[in-house]
Amino acid sequence: MRFVVVTGMSGGGKRTAMKMLEDIGFYCVDNLPIPLIENFMDLVATPSTELEKVALGLDVRADSDFKEAEDSLDRLRENGYPFEILFMDANDRTLLKRYKESRRLHPLATLEDTRIETGVTTERTILSSIKKKADYVIDTSQLLTRELKEELDHIFVKNEAYNSLMVNILSFGFKNGIPADADLVFDVRFLPNPFYIDELKHITGNEKPVQDYVMSFPEAKEFLDQLTHMLQFLIPGYIKEGKYQLVVAIGCTGGQHRSVTLANELYARMKDKGNYGINLRHRDVKKS
Repeated sequence: MRFVVVTGMSGGGKRTAMKMLEDIGFYCVDNLPIPLIENFMDLVATPSTELEKVALGLDVRADSDFKEAEDSLDRLRENGYPFEILFMDANDRTLLKRYKESRRLHPLATLEDTRIETGVTTERTILSSIKKKADYVIDTSQLLTRELKEELDHIFVKNEAYNSLMVNILSFGFKNGIPADADLVFDVRFLPNPFYIDELKHITGNEKPVQDYVMSFPEAKEFLDQLTHMLQFLIPGYIKEGKYQLVVAIGCTGGQHRSVTLANELYARMKDKGNYGINLRHRDVKKS
């Protein structure tokens, strides 16, 4: 039997992950009272249950300091029960945005302090220990729902080797500001700008005429060669150090032509080339 404990930050995507696990055949139980965890494991681990895949959701709603939950999991491990831990996470900025959009109070809000920021900070401290023990950490800050499903399929359907690093390739325009969450920023304004060519001005780097124009310059290919080589060197180090998200931002003036073309090319080169997740975003491609 495969037993997965699903936990993580409130607003990090735990509920969505549980639903997706249910869709792929897991028997899912969310927010079980903490004193029942060990009894629940005893029950589902018996051959008579005929359960092959079980997911148990745990979070601070059931155990506000999470100590009792961790103690129960430690005892299960000591008693020889095998299980995996999936930790759903997102950066603080994303969590705040999600809570403000939902208009819900954070589960750790108190009568004295109902601020979302305080709840997120407190919860991150409380869950820091279980996060270190997690087998899989998925940062959903930049993930679309379908991309989260792909990540879960990699782990729990295809049983592929998994590292928790998610590489986010992001195109942007400098005139709209550098992305606040960028780890690495590359400026491709050294390349000729398709904006000044009438037939290319109103289309983007997602279309072949612009792509052909940008990639016709030897400097574009050389830039991609050098950047790909550097990322292939850096990524194993980031994985070793336990980094969960890497945002590689490629910028041009407006974020519609050169940066989009090169972000697409970089994504194509790196996709399926390593045991890390990867996605692609064009922040400013629809802006005029």
